Amino acid sequence: MNEFENRYAGTRRTALVATLAILAMGALSACGDDPFAVRWSADPDTVLLYSLGRPELNLVAGYDFFNRRAVRVESPDATGSWDVAVDTRDGRIVLVTPQVLGVDSKAGIATMEGLTFDEVTEAPADTTAYVTDVAVPMTEGAVYVVRTNRRPGAFGSRCAFYAKMQALNVDVTAQTLTFVFDGARACNSRDLVPTEG
Repeated sequence: MNEFENRYAGTRRTALVATLAILAMGALSACGDDPFAVRWSADPDTVLLYSLGRPELNLVAGYDFFNRRAVRVESPDATGSWDVAVDTRDGRIVLVTPQVLGVDSKAGIATMEGLTFDEVTEAPADTTAYVTDVAVPMTEGAVYVVRTNRRPGAFGSRCAFYAKMQALNVDVTAQTLTFVFDGARACNSRDLVPTEG
């Protein structure tokens, strides 16, 4: 092959690849699908946590919203594995972030005044809406948004995940909190509306 034929063949290959890429993008946009979107279905769960103020040790007081599991905050391996914990302060049941207990964390709690669980469709964009360093009193029926601690995401990124929760039962006598929650699994996405179902 001479130099002209080499150039011509290279140009044809480049044009073919570009055409295929344009067709693929057109097909995806025609279907309305984002190939990078994280699909999630509504999957609300109800959780019972015990206050750190109770005299018994090793009760589950913390919650990890990303992994959807209760955590024993006093456990030596619990550091960095929970986003909020229940405590009793001034005769009230409160939520605290790890930072309140002296653990480095980016977790935060936002109170969604006057909104129902279903009305909260997006986590607040304003970072000042999230309380990170003081206890947040729990009110039965009130709705909150939890921003998780930073976690590893795809391609080495650091991600926050968001969940909405509603306090169903705030029992000062038993020092317990029962809440329902749901949340997305998409890195840094504040959208709290399920993509499916």
